[in-house]
Amino acid sequence: MLLPITAYGHPVLKKVAEEIDKDYPGLEQLIADMFETMYESDGIGLAAPQVNRSIRLFIVDGTPYADKIPETADFKKIFINPYILSTTGSDVVLDEGCLSIPNIREDVTRKDEITIEYYDEKWELKEETYTGFPARVIQHEYDHLEGILFVERISSLRKTLLRRKLHDIAHGNVDVDYRMIFPNLKKSKLVKQ
Repeated sequence: MLLPITAYGHPVLKKVAEEIDKDYPGLEQLIADMFETMYESDGIGLAAPQVNRSIRLFIVDGTPYADKIPETADFKKIFINPYILSTTGSDVVLDEGCLSIPNIREDVTRKDEITIEYYDEKWELKEETYTGFPARVIQHEYDHLEGILFVERISSLRKTLLRRKLHDIAHGNVDVDYRMIFPNLKKSKLVKQ
């Protein structure tokens, strides 16, 4: 089932997400719905707060981009209760976007290597190190669990220049090809497609 994506300004995007356990209701279906929603909206990752769930869960799938970014060939994963243990390596600046902030892309500086601990969908504890583009995707999605959006990682000047566009997104004045929940619309118009 396709889930609506929470738009910039929605309070769930500013919360630190909570851990879950194996008995979290409907987890398997939620994960399936998140993948379907991510694919339908042409995303490479999706965090639970983006579908209005303040839990420590995100998914990634870079395999559709393997021809352009070879390091994503086997990069399809589910991260439950993840914690980044370290960020190392060089600072790398790359253009980022976000399904919760449609039609805006900005350069963001992130470390080139991370080590992360998480549970997979079988509730097996993993500790893995990622570099390059996968490390960037993980850091972006992980930020969602910490209540951080990529526009908070750009210069204050750039954010000031985007203020009007961000305001428009929060108020539903944006064209998107997927359903969204806009925080500043009247209740009868919370979800727009």
